[in-house]
Amino acid sequence: MDATESSKLSDGINAPMWMFWRRRRYVLVFLAFFGFFNVYSLRVNLSVAIVAMTENRTVQYPNGTIGYEQEFDWDSTTKGYILSSFFYGYIFTQLIGGYISNALGGNYVFGVGVGVTAGLTLLTPLAAHAGFGWLIAVRATEGFFEGVTFPCIHAIWSNWAPPSERSRMATIAFSGVFTGTVASMLLSGVLADTLGWEWVFYILGAFGCLWFVAWMLIVKKSPESDPYITTKEKEFILATLQRSADGGEKVQHPWRGILTSKAVWALIVSSFSENWGFYTLLTQLPTFLRDTMHFELQAAGFLSALPYLVMGLLLSVAGYLADLCQIRRWLTTTQVRRYFNCGAFLAQTVFMLVGAYILRPAPTLTCITIAVGCGAFAWCGFAVNHLDLSPKSAGVLMGISNTFSTVAGILTPIVSGQLTASGSENEWRTVFYIAAGIYLIGCVTYWFGVSGELQPWSIEAREREREKQRQDGGQGYANEGLVMEQKA
Repeated sequence: MDATESSKLSDGINAPMWMFWRRRRYVLVFLAFFGFFNVYSLRVNLSVAIVAMTENRTVQYPNGTIGYEQEFDWDSTTKGYILSSFFYGYIFTQLIGGYISNALGGNYVFGVGVGVTAGLTLLTPLAAHAGFGWLIAVRATEGFFEGVTFPCIHAIWSNWAPPSERSRMATIAFSGVFTGTVASMLLSGVLADTLGWEWVFYILGAFGCLWFVAWMLIVKKSPESDPYITTKEKEFILATLQRSADGGEKVQHPWRGILTSKAVWALIVSSFSENWGFYTLLTQLPTFLRDTMHFELQAAGFLSALPYLVMGLLLSVAGYLADLCQIRRWLTTTQVRRYFNCGAFLAQTVFMLVGAYILRPAPTLTCITIAVGCGAFAWCGFAVNHLDLSPKSAGVLMGISNTFSTVAGILTPIVSGQLTASGSENEWRTVFYIAAGIYLIGCVTYWFGVSGELQPWSIEAREREREKQRQDGGQGYANEGLVMEQKA
């Protein structure tokens, strides 16, 4: 059932959509929003904290002289490896996350992934004082557990999201990524300046642990297993997804079809491109603003958060517009994915180039903010496209595309660290030019390869074909019997 057809059905709940607590699927969205809030607040905190950990501090020695010391004497290359270490573990659990979410339930795996990461965040100060090797090990382990989160959420959407609400539900939840980024950058700068950098990890880690308890108690694998969902809402979701309440068969993913699909590879390239630019700014923007644009730590943290605040606000708007274009039949699903994604990439390319060329505090930050904000529309393309191609394989598809995206997360802090050894303006221009070029590659590739339709190799398409053959066979037997009766 497509988005237009599913929009004609009703969930039977007499309440406006903003009263999310009246609909169990939007209670899930609300908690998923804070889940992704934690996913990125726990990932980003080190980008700001590391500035405080390595800055020169004024120290008065016992003999009365004044000097400067760093608590951690790490050069830009070492910091690049530390910032990228999260992705050393993250890359290994992308496919695993998509696979086990189908077997165990995406809700359980998502909750454990975020909960363990929160617990390890509380240990980060201890690891840092033990040595940067221990810090890298803890961050890599955090990445290992957090790597399951994006593949798992697509397994959850495949059970809970009606096609007419798919973009909206996913983008509301994904906006937690940018809200978490904003909050983490703002809080990290303030906490590091007032209480000390250690409290960045204590407070954000504790919040993640509290969320874990709420998620595990409230969220269920599917509407069928939720004891608090109304009968009408459950029937509405199952009808729009064309699923029966006794579903739960073992999923056999069509690996050959997936790996030879042009639409899948276009999705992979698009995801890599967006994440290269995203992680470049996520890990390097605080350092760029502090060392090259000469902002104070708190100001650098606040200004680093600004682009993600804009993106978080635009993401829900973009998701609503994407669904509206489909429901009103203004655009097909393929056109929505293509125009939203590629239009955003083209704008990001232009503004990154302009910002890099000017390289002055106000205009450059404005260009970066617009570029990151435009990414909200790209997320209505590559970030939900997996569900269009094959809902039952969406978790695995997300795992595949996010594996390649993680390569971007590993490489860009290292590449940026190597390129900006002295922190000169020309070095930073090179970093931004590279990001712009990769955006453009993603734009061209996705434009020609994207599809918003159920793929012939998908599990759902094969099931429909088998059902059609069964019905045709049954009709054939019926016709044959009628002919024999007439002859008799």
